[in-house]
Amino acid sequence: MSREATQDQAERVGTLLRENGVRPVFGAAEGATVLIAEEPGTRELASAVRAASGVDRLVLVPGTQRLTSRHYSPQNTRVVVGGPDGPIIGGKGFVVIAGPCAVEDQQQMTTVVDAVVAGGAVMLRGGAFKPRTSPYSFQGLGVAGLALLAEQRSRTGLPVVTEVVTPEDVERVAEESDMLQIGTRNMQNFGLLREAGRSGRPVLLKRGMSATVQEWLLAAEYLMHMGNGDVVLCERGIRSYERSTRFTLDLSAVAEAKRLTHLPVVVDPSHSTGQPHLVGPMSLAAAACGADGLLIDVHTDAAAALCDGAQALDGDRFATLMDQLKPVVEAVGRTLVQPRSPYLTQV
Repeated sequence: MSREATQDQAERVGTLLRENGVRPVFGAAEGATVLIAEEPGTRELASAVRAASGVDRLVLVPGTQRLTSRHYSPQNTRVVVGGPDGPIIGGKGFVVIAGPCAVEDQQQMTTVVDAVVAGGAVMLRGGAFKPRTSPYSFQGLGVAGLALLAEQRSRTGLPVVTEVVTPEDVERVAEESDMLQIGTRNMQNFGLLREAGRSGRPVLLKRGMSATVQEWLLAAEYLMHMGNGDVVLCERGIRSYERSTRFTLDLSAVAEAKRLTHLPVVVDPSHSTGQPHLVGPMSLAAAACGADGLLIDVHTDAAAALCDGAQALDGDRFATLMDQLKPVVEAVGRTLVQPRSPYLTQV
């Protein structure tokens, strides 16, 4: 429907579809009401829908991928995080998000955040809730961790992304952060996807460690189906027989996702490789192959980290990587987004 279409006009189109044996599902995208037909209709029905009052366009999409498909939106989606002046993911700029894998305490957060801001990150990451393979591993600080993240956001002016692990936590996490992260283990937690889709916050959707590209895009479809058009995909490595790295970083999936969908795609070189010496090369490769940004683990005392310290860069290595990124990003016709925060003058 057009942005100016009324609810009555949308309902009349829905009635037209139902009367012709097609069940519509109402959603929202790009600020307008969207009707998604779950069964194919006739040419006559398509003509009638096109002519209906309030209809902006009719998109015929093959297969099950609809709102995320380039058939639906040939133009790249640009996701703005943290308000109208926040960083844009999916535009001409290349965005770097950095911070610790897990929020541990105030001193750790302050030290790490100072390092990543000085290095040039434009968004902060940090896990308050941590779904871990072992029940004996550090599970995060929970609500207390959210408060520490919110404190750093207030201190620096930079937007924050953090993981949400249960549908019940979505509202609380959305209040304390600027972007919700759906982790690899929850990519097909459909109840969580639905709640995140309703949250009103941008969502960073990590690829499941055993998921195909199609399954990944259909998980994003759940988010958009609930009316959330601000979705960013994150390639974080898939499970294979290789054991020299934590996972296998599938950069071909980045290029394929960019072909199939209008959504931005970022890469997590930290969780995918699990090796600090590989984070740099894979970051440069991600920029070269068309990714829209990076999600990088940084910790200033990795040996004492409570979660995934073995894969984290220290502040100096992160700063070096940011220097190396700039010419690669520019070589593919983009610019490395710089933070715009008064806090920078103090770092």
